[in-house]
Amino acid sequence: MTGITDTLFVAGAGMEAQGNRLRVVAENLANVDSTGNTPGAAPYQRKIITFRNVLDQELGINKIGTAGYGVDTVPFKKKYAPGHPAADAQGYVLYPNVDSVVELVDMHEAQRNYEANLNVIDVSKSMISQAINLMK
Repeated sequence: MTGITDTLFVAGAGMEAQGNRLRVVAENLANVDSTGNTPGAAPYQRKIITFRNVLDQELGINKIGTAGYGVDTVPFKKKYAPGHPAADAQGYVLYPNVDSVVELVDMHEAQRNYEANLNVIDVSKSMISQAINLMK
């Protein structure tokens, strides 16, 4: 049953990674309109997450893990809003480099990957249950 239990660990790591991805997407969406508070101040900068393969020495299996978090280097959006508290001398305000459509697509992809890993766990649990029933 080692292969089946390894599958559970791999799928669990995948769920954790996609959960981390969903948290980053949620933070980006929550800050889509977060500007600075003072003239010319930088707004919220879109966060990104990267993944890597991780060798679990104890189990001898490769799992997915979070490699790190960073920020997107895409330039900020500039909008003319002279009355805004964060407007510069020319009346422009910097807005976050977050694109709601990109974030929603990323969220949907992360959700589907999370569900796929959950299905792997469900099938593995069913296989373990069937093996136990055969041993009776």
